[in-house]
Amino acid sequence: MLDQQSPSPNQSALVGLKNYIHQEIIGQDVLVERMLIALLADGHLLVEGAPGLAKTRAINVLSKGIQGDFHRVQFTPDLLPADLTGTEIYRPQQGVFEFQKGPLFHNLILADEINRSPAKVQAALLEAMAERQITVGQATYPLPQLFMVMATQNPIEQEGTYPLPEAQLDRFLLHVKVDYPKPVHEKSILQLARSEARADSAKLKSTFEVINQQTLFAAREDVLNQYMMESLEDYLLQIVLATRSPAAYGKDLASWLQYGASPRASIALDRCAKAKAWLAGRDYVTPEDIQELAFDVLRHRLILSYEAEAEGITADIVIKELIARIAVP
Repeated sequence: MLDQQSPSPNQSALVGLKNYIHQEIIGQDVLVERMLIALLADGHLLVEGAPGLAKTRAINVLSKGIQGDFHRVQFTPDLLPADLTGTEIYRPQQGVFEFQKGPLFHNLILADEINRSPAKVQAALLEAMAERQITVGQATYPLPQLFMVMATQNPIEQEGTYPLPEAQLDRFLLHVKVDYPKPVHEKSILQLARSEARADSAKLKSTFEVINQQTLFAAREDVLNQYMMESLEDYLLQIVLATRSPAAYGKDLASWLQYGASPRASIALDRCAKAKAWLAGRDYVTPEDIQELAFDVLRHRLILSYEAEAEGITADIVIKELIARIAVP
């Protein structure tokens, strides 16, 4: 039996980062944890929530805790691919074209209201997310080794939006839904806002040591080495495979699902479950790790049937039913 061990230096550093973010972002524990999981699993994050729920603030605070640079891009219908990737500028003095890098060459990117940009812009972002490179003309430019996109969507207002295609959605490691904070947390938010307005808040920044990229990359290696029992590995795969063959778990599920998740979902669930266990100070994965993250890993990868939509069935309902019907090892 594997026991919980004392945290390694890498774990202590990430726990310190988590505590720092919690002091700045109140009442959004799930969002904070999922951001760190995406960071450790080397993936991208799609966050859906109403305005004013600290989505932009969260990624900004995260960037201040890591050695790297941050850039926010406001996606609008008139945005062009070159506004993200950069463009070649003619230098008449030298008589040559010089590539001017765009915002995607930063380490942490906030793609605010990503569904407000047209297909060409989304395609440019897709190459960056999938290939970690950008192609302009005949030249290809690699992106930084530390590269994470956090995209946001507003679920309330759908006018003038361009829904993300399935290929782009599949590139996101996690799709996190953010809700309003609890009343007790909102009171703390008020106190924090007043303190910041007076500019006299005693922040953790004075004692918090910014994490360098080498520590983060070493932490990613630690996550990959997390232990997972073979029976749990089979359980994880069974959840993903059930989205492709739902008839084995009920006629209702078969009628609700049109297309299931790709193998990329299996890889994502594996890495995220290990990252969650590692952040909790364990060196092994539990069924609860897999079950909890299954919603964020799968909800954007399932295509529901018209029948399911007519009945008001959501992806979360489907995932909940699958987890309930698959035996836990």
